[in-house]
Amino acid sequence: MTTSRFAPSPTGRLHLGHAYSAALGRAAGTRWLLRIEDLDPGRSQPEFVDGILKDLAWLGLPHDGAMLVQSERTCLYGAALQRLVDERLAYPCFCTRADIAASVTAPHGDAATGYPGTCRGKPDDPKRRAAIPHSWRLDSAAAIARVGLPGWREVGGGHFASREQDLGDAVLARKDAPSSYHLACVVDDANSGVDLVVRGADLRPSTPIQRLLQRLLELPEPTYLHHPLVVHEDGRRLAKRDQAPTLAALRQAGVDGLKLRDDLGNGRLPYGFRLADA
Repeated sequence: MTTSRFAPSPTGRLHLGHAYSAALGRAAGTRWLLRIEDLDPGRSQPEFVDGILKDLAWLGLPHDGAMLVQSERTCLYGAALQRLVDERLAYPCFCTRADIAASVTAPHGDAATGYPGTCRGKPDDPKRRAAIPHSWRLDSAAAIARVGLPGWREVGGGHFASREQDLGDAVLARKDAPSSYHLACVVDDANSGVDLVVRGADLRPSTPIQRLLQRLLELPEPTYLHHPLVVHEDGRRLAKRDQAPTLAALRQAGVDGLKLRDDLGNGRLPYGFRLADA
C-alpha cells in the first residue's frame, strides 16, 4: 500500500497550485493523509483550516484516517531534537537574523547553507540558554561524518545525490517554534507511514537536509515526486501573498470542483495557467 499526504499550512486560502498537488497525491497513493502544518503561531489561523477542509470536499478529495495537526504533536519533535542534542549533532545558536545577515551574503529562509557556524563548537551553557533566546541548529559537518551524504529516489527511477553545499546547519527549533519544517516533516512522515512524498519542485532543495535527518534518526526513506508548479501564463508563481486566485473564489464563481480535480490530475489547467519547473 502506497501512502502519500497533503500537508498545507493554514496561513491563507488554498489556490490552484495546492489543488494540483493534492490531486496528484490522491491519485498516486492508495492511502492519502491530510496533515495541517501549523507550527508558525504568528501566521496560522483556525479559519484557514476550515477553508482547507471545504476546498478539499469541493474537489472531491477526502483524506483517509484522522487529520493530523502538527501543533498537537510537539512532544514527538521534542524527543527527536533531544536525541540529536544528546548525540552532539545539534547545538544552541544565539545569533539573530541581523547577526547572520551581517556575516553572509543574502541569506534566505533559516540561512542553513549560508550560516557561518558562529556558535558551532562552543561549550554548552545551560544558564545562558535559560536566560537568552536561542535556536537549535543541526551540526551538518558532524552529521555528514556520522552517516555520509544522503541521496534520494524520485518516482520514475531517478536517483539524486546530495552535495555538501546543499546542506548547512539548518535550524531545528526556535523559542517561538517547537520544531522547524524539516524536523517536523520527517518525524511525521515516518510516524504516519508515508512512503511517497508528493510536493512542488520548489521544495526539492529541502530534500537533502530532510534525508540527512532521516538517516540520523534512523527513519525510513520515502520515494519523492517533486512536481512542476502551477504558474500564471506569464510565468509568475502562484502565491498567497500575491493574492493568487483561491479555490474559494473559483467555487463561488460556479466552477465544477470535481471536473477541476480530474483536469488537474491529467495535467489540464484552466485558461491563463500552465505548469513550469521551479
